Amino acid sequence: MTRPVLILLTLATTLTAPAYAQESGPLVRYGKWALAAGAIGMNLLAARAHNRADDAFGQIEETCFLDRSRCILGPDGGYADGEIEQLYQSSLHFDRSARRWLIAGETALLSAAALFVWEMTRKVHKPDNIPFEPEVRTLRQATGVGLRFSF
Repeated sequence: MTRPVLILLTLATTLTAPAYAQESGPLVRYGKWALAAGAIGMNLLAARAHNRADDAFGQIEETCFLDRSRCILGPDGGYADGEIEQLYQSSLHFDRSARRWLIAGETALLSAAALFVWEMTRKVHKPDNIPFEPEVRTLRQATGVGLRFSF
């Protein structure tokens, strides 16, 4: 899948989940976990792209340290040496890619957090099949503990 498709899927899941949550409980229940897993994956892809950009720039620095004549800038502002310019463009490409993956990953993380909070704050009804339930009451000078049985 391409990055724009992933971003659109993340936004669509986030924006439509609360509206349809009453009708489709699994969308929120499992969607938050899918978004959290997607956030982890996208942030790992961002880290990999950043490392590739760092490696390309490290090769430029190493080459320039060994032979300064290869790192002379041309009149257009680019490197005169084609190999060094290619490494620089590769570094820029991976930096942009890392930025996109990071933004998508953080969007998915925020969406997952919103779904977690939304699910925790909604009112849930207790099931009818609880046979007994502990009960704690505060009295005037004591605390009462007991059990309530339903028939």
